[in-house]
Amino acid sequence: MLKVLTSTCRFHTGTSSFGAHLRSGTTVETASPILRVLSSLRGTNRKSPYFYRRFFCSDSSDGSDPAEAGSEAKALDGAAGEEANSKSSSAIVPTVFRTEDYLTVIALPLPHRPLFPGFYMPIYVKDPKLLAALVESRKRQAPYAGAFLLKDEAVTEGTDEKNIYDLKGKELFNRLHEVGTLAQITSIQGDQVVLIGHRRLRITEMVSEDPLMVKVDHLKEKPYDKDDDVLKATSFEVISTLRDVLKTSSLWRDHVQTYTQHIGDFNYPRLADFGAAISGANKLQCQQVLEELDVHQRLKLTLELVKKEMEISKIQESIAKAIEEKISGEQRRYLLNEQLKAIKKELGLETDDKTALSAKFRERLDPKKEKIPPHVLQVIEEELTKLQLLEASSSEFNVTRNYLDWLTALPWGEYSDENFDVIRAQKILDEDHYGLTDVKERILEFIAVGKLRGTSQGKIICLSGPPGVGKTSIGRSIARALNRKFYRFSVGGLSDVAEIKGHRRTYIGAMPGKMVQCLKSVGTANPLVLIDEIDKLGRGHAGDPASAMLELLDPEQNANFLDHYLDVPIDLSKVLFVCTANVVETIPNPLLDRMEVISIAGYITDEKMHIAKDYLEKATREACGIKPEQVEVTDAALLALIDDYCREAGVRNLQKQIEKIYRKIALQLVRGEAHVEPTVAGVQAESDRVSNETMVEGVGAESVDGSTNGKDSETATEAEIVEVDSPAYQIPSINQSSILKDTSEAEKIWEREATSTEKKVLVDASNLSDFVGKPVFHAERIYDQTPVGVVMGLAWTAMGGSTLYVETSNAEQGEGKGGLNLTGQLGDVMKESAQIAYTVARTILLDRDPNNPFFTNSKLHLHVPAGATPKDGPSAGCTMITSLLSLAMNKPVRKDLAMTGEVTLTRKILPIGGVKEKTIAARRSEVKTIIFPSANRRDFDELAQNVKEGLEVHFVDDYSQIFNLAFDDSQKTE
Repeated sequence: MLKVLTSTCRFHTGTSSFGAHLRSGTTVETASPILRVLSSLRGTNRKSPYFYRRFFCSDSSDGSDPAEAGSEAKALDGAAGEEANSKSSSAIVPTVFRTEDYLTVIALPLPHRPLFPGFYMPIYVKDPKLLAALVESRKRQAPYAGAFLLKDEAVTEGTDEKNIYDLKGKELFNRLHEVGTLAQITSIQGDQVVLIGHRRLRITEMVSEDPLMVKVDHLKEKPYDKDDDVLKATSFEVISTLRDVLKTSSLWRDHVQTYTQHIGDFNYPRLADFGAAISGANKLQCQQVLEELDVHQRLKLTLELVKKEMEISKIQESIAKAIEEKISGEQRRYLLNEQLKAIKKELGLETDDKTALSAKFRERLDPKKEKIPPHVLQVIEEELTKLQLLEASSSEFNVTRNYLDWLTALPWGEYSDENFDVIRAQKILDEDHYGLTDVKERILEFIAVGKLRGTSQGKIICLSGPPGVGKTSIGRSIARALNRKFYRFSVGGLSDVAEIKGHRRTYIGAMPGKMVQCLKSVGTANPLVLIDEIDKLGRGHAGDPASAMLELLDPEQNANFLDHYLDVPIDLSKVLFVCTANVVETIPNPLLDRMEVISIAGYITDEKMHIAKDYLEKATREACGIKPEQVEVTDAALLALIDDYCREAGVRNLQKQIEKIYRKIALQLVRGEAHVEPTVAGVQAESDRVSNETMVEGVGAESVDGSTNGKDSETATEAEIVEVDSPAYQIPSINQSSILKDTSEAEKIWEREATSTEKKVLVDASNLSDFVGKPVFHAERIYDQTPVGVVMGLAWTAMGGSTLYVETSNAEQGEGKGGLNLTGQLGDVMKESAQIAYTVARTILLDRDPNNPFFTNSKLHLHVPAGATPKDGPSAGCTMITSLLSLAMNKPVRKDLAMTGEVTLTRKILPIGGVKEKTIAARRSEVKTIIFPSANRRDFDELAQNVKEGLEVHFVDDYSQIFNLAFDDSQKTE
């Protein structure tokens, strides 16, 4: 198959190489076939982007005989002489050199791929010294150098790879691969040097550094048997794969002619080099082929590379075919659809898109055409006419279609039938919520007014209170009581006015505002809209949403609410708005002025108990799939849960804790069912049956396998198990019933053995921690008997009320060292209150005891505990004064006393807020006596009787009244 080349050829970019052969008496016609083909390809090498990978015949055989080497040298000599004659008139015949005589060569680094014997490769030489050395070598008729591949340098993160042109001397020597190729320098044009590979070399040592010259050994292939069947088979497979790749791959088309013309001239080593050189493998794989001296192994490596190329070609072909099929399929489908539409239109079987859309919109309008305002109807007709004139493919068509979709989908003039039955509304509100009398009364008033008028006018109700008190659920209950549709949207963190007023239709993806979306969603023009978290409105670059809410909520304006998207007025006057907020102080005043604020202060312990028993526990038990007879949560457990785990004003956390209890109970019940196995009935003696009947621990009875049920150590520590007899359906075995004497005895045994025991989980205060963990809160009352300088105050927080101690201590005593130091993470207002308290306390002490220099000579430290919690507000003024005076007079205040009130420099007591929350906090801390400002008497009188029960409340105008109550029990103030 393969024929060893018997002649050696040199081809250069110029015409001088052919002239050398002509002078030596060899014509092109009589040369080897490879000469003729390669001479025809010579002109295309410069134009092809892959010309450096063209195959050219060269002396790549390492085992060539001296005769071949001599003929090669003569050919080289002729080529060099021809080139010399082209430059000068005098021809000098050079000394003949053989390639194996070059044992010291200039080392040329190859950055991308190794040079294989028999191939051209252009390289760029940027080093002037190296370029000069190559030019000088070519002039001396020794145009050979060593071409060695550069090793990849490990580049650390943050550093750039070093330029190969900057490598010099030892550094360059260490980066070169050991095995390379002896390359002939065919031409030098500027900094471009064209090389032809000849023989394999191995570097032995470095001779000089600049330019880098190295000593080399010429490598020869290992001997091989040309007639070896394995070698032939491997070469045949390489040839077959190359033929397939060259047919399919467009990247290798420039190698097809060379391959087809000269496949018969290849010997085994040349075939391996050819396949590796033209493959797209990476440089390390090519270098591995170059370094391999075993011809059979080299062929196997080349076969791997060309097989990979074949697979890549197949993948490329499949990708191209799939894309082509997809494109052609889509085009065919599109043409068929268009033809189908045209046929149906001609036959009258189908109308076009515009006609169908117009028909759909008019179908929506017909039922409510009389209810739509005239100005809105006019806009719709104009848009429908515009839709018919637009092309379906235009962007304006889609904008108009969406606009008409919104306009025709709104419930113009459609109202739900309201229910003004006050008794029914009262029942619904009581079903959903316990307490909240003032809120329910306000809703019933609204319903009563609507019943008398025959219609309801939209109002704005703002429910304010701590989290978890049921503000959102109250809104849902109001909607159910009024038979109105319910829609909720939260405005917490809303910073874009377009969310309320809509976008202009000129923007891509424009949409109406929340109210228009609400009306389309509910389908009526009088829904109940719950605007949640209105106190958390944001303000961003897209405008002020709080100001945009004015038009939405104001009853004088929302009858003609204008959405930016619809751009037609909408009547929102029949909409009932219910807003929720935690703190009304953060709501802008113009918006707050339009609301009717109903404050929900929170729930006291009694109310929480009712809510937990009547609402939360029942709903949670049903949600967990637990029957009422399977569990019992005592009142003591609920009370401990409320006092030690859920002291906040709301009941959301209480619901979470109850859910936690029932989840653990559900797991315990399921584990118990998995462990209990049905007892197999058997015929026993009368004594055994009597003992079974009188057994108390029915669950503890031994089962058939001898295990003892109900004694699981894991569940025993979680809850107390109370066992109650209940029927269980256990069927006697056939053997047992067959030996009974009569039917009556069988029935007795059936009844006796059909009874078993069922678990009932008891949750009490003693085992509550097994379900919900350790208590979160401890008694807010830190002191049973308040020491000198300590006074209990009352504070309001967003989570409800709480007690707050004010502590004062004498930090330093000395002549003229009077001063006050404040700690406890106090806000600016509270710091100012402390300064006022210090001044007022000094004046009071001066009036009552002029000879007492305590404040003048004492450096005081005032602290409010819970230093990690920010505190602010003026209502602690009277508490701070009392604490300072208690330390100055060395006299403690009454132990069951708590106070709150803002104090002026003239000792007047000003009103405060959060009376209900502070009263609830005082009751929780077992305070008996409370001091409030006189201006808050009306707020206290409005509280429920169960909140005020057991409290002694004093209302004061001047601090002198507080002084008498705090330090002199005999004096009382009405």
